[in-house]
Amino acid sequence: MNQATKLKKADLIIGLPRALLYFKYHQLWEVFFKELGFKILVSPETNRQILKDGVNLAVDESCLPVKIFLGHVNYLKDKADYIFLPRIVSLNKKEELCTKFMGLYDNVNNTFDGKINILEYNIDFHFFQKNQARTFFEVGMKLVSNPLKVWLAYRKALKIYDNEHLKLIQEQEQRLKQKNNKLKILIVAHPYVIHDGLIGSPISKFLLKENVEIFYADLVESLPARKKAEEISSDMYWTYNKEFLGAIAQYAKKINGIIYIAAFPCGPDALSIELYQKKFPQIPSMNLTLDELQSEAGLMTRLESFVDILNLRKKKNAKTK
Repeated sequence: MNQATKLKKADLIIGLPRALLYFKYHQLWEVFFKELGFKILVSPETNRQILKDGVNLAVDESCLPVKIFLGHVNYLKDKADYIFLPRIVSLNKKEELCTKFMGLYDNVNNTFDGKINILEYNIDFHFFQKNQARTFFEVGMKLVSNPLKVWLAYRKALKIYDNEHLKLIQEQEQRLKQKNNKLKILIVAHPYVIHDGLIGSPISKFLLKENVEIFYADLVESLPARKKAEEISSDMYWTYNKEFLGAIAQYAKKINGIIYIAAFPCGPDALSIELYQKKFPQIPSMNLTLDELQSEAGLMTRLESFVDILNLRKKKNAKTK
């Protein structure tokens, strides 16, 4: 059976690893494939076994999110006919993503010795302006032979994704305007770090138990955030880190503190966090660097101390007013 025949089977299962950019674009991807009539299998929340498998598969120099991604691919490899693998080099002019996204296809293909079927998704604005719409059309035409069906599936998926993302942004902005006595903390971290079930979610859950109002730097409108970032620094060219810089500028006067979270050993995040702190030294902040050996108890102790410091600072400022 050739590849084209396989791809057109109604019972074909497309596996989506619950890692990396899944946390940012999962709704866009899921709606698109479902509209084309294919079944979706999403790997479960990251657990210790998935992390262990990823660590064993990855080279030592890989960052934690890539190790987790490989663990999720390993989970799906015998359960899905094809594994959807996004490779994104650049989304905008004069901007790039981290090299881990650029080399993800080769990384996965080589790690599994070419024994898994990969459904590749490749965006590279610098290469003949290969943008998102064009890429989705190319992916869709590998699955079905009806161009109109592909285009309509993409338009519906994009509309649902845009509406949901805008809704989350508006809800966060409304929470920011509410007057209460809660600490307001902005978390600056990639969605695949802070929303991962194993490495990031415990941080959010702990802060919520501490009666902290959490805001996320990725929940901002992309274009305004990037323009704001360009006013602060002309050197930042990593797209998502650039958006974070703009988000910090938007929230700077409305929050009590910032928690920067990076996954070891992420170079772009390490450099970006240093820049953020230099540009906004007036905002109390703490840095967290996560790896596979992270002690949750030690992490919570640090978070508790930071929250206590912010509460004391808030009370002191209230007395002086």
